[in-house]
Amino acid sequence: MDKKALRREIRARKAAMTPEQIASCSQALTAMALASPLYREARAIYGYLSYNQEVRTGALLRAALAGGKRVAVPRVFGEEMRFLWLENLNDVAPGYCGIPEPRADCPQADDPHALVLMPGLAFDPQGHRMGYGGGFYDKFLTLEPEHPTLALCYDFQMFDHLETDPHDIPVDQVLWVRVPEDEA
Repeated sequence: MDKKALRREIRARKAAMTPEQIASCSQALTAMALASPLYREARAIYGYLSYNQEVRTGALLRAALAGGKRVAVPRVFGEEMRFLWLENLNDVAPGYCGIPEPRADCPQADDPHALVLMPGLAFDPQGHRMGYGGGFYDKFLTLEPEHPTLALCYDFQMFDHLETDPHDIPVDQVLWVRVPEDEA
C-alpha cells in the first residue's frame, strides 16, 4: 500500500474511535510510558499536545512536570518546528493546522538529550515511522540527533514492516495497546 492510501486508512480508523476508546488506550499508554527507561532517565520531555484522535499525552506531560522534569512542546515557525518550554499545559492556542501550540514568546527548549515523543500515523517494530507528511520531526532530529525518541500508538497503527525513505529517522521505542471493542 502506498503512503497516501495508508495515511487515508489510518486516519479513517482513528476517526472511527470513540472517546472512551481513546481515553482507555491513552491511560494504558501513559502508564507504559511512565515505566519506560527512556522516560525515567530523561530530565526533560519534548512532547506534543494531542490533536484529533491521537493518543492523549496530557496526563504524561502533567506527570513529567509534577515529577520535576521540564516539558516542551512544538511550535511551527514557517517550515521549521521548534520546541518551546511550557510550565502550564493550558498556556497554548491553536496553531499550525489547528494543533495546540505554545505562545511564540515561550522560551526555546535547549536540552539536546530530552526525550522526544514522536507522533505518527504508522509504525513498525523496528521503529520505522510514517508521519503526517510535513517532515517536521525528521528535520528536527537531523539537526539534533542525540535525542532519544518514543512513540505511543494504537495497535492498528503497527505494521510488520514500513517502507521508509532515506531521510526518515526511526523511533527508539514504540509502545502500543490494543483498542478495546466499542461497547456501544
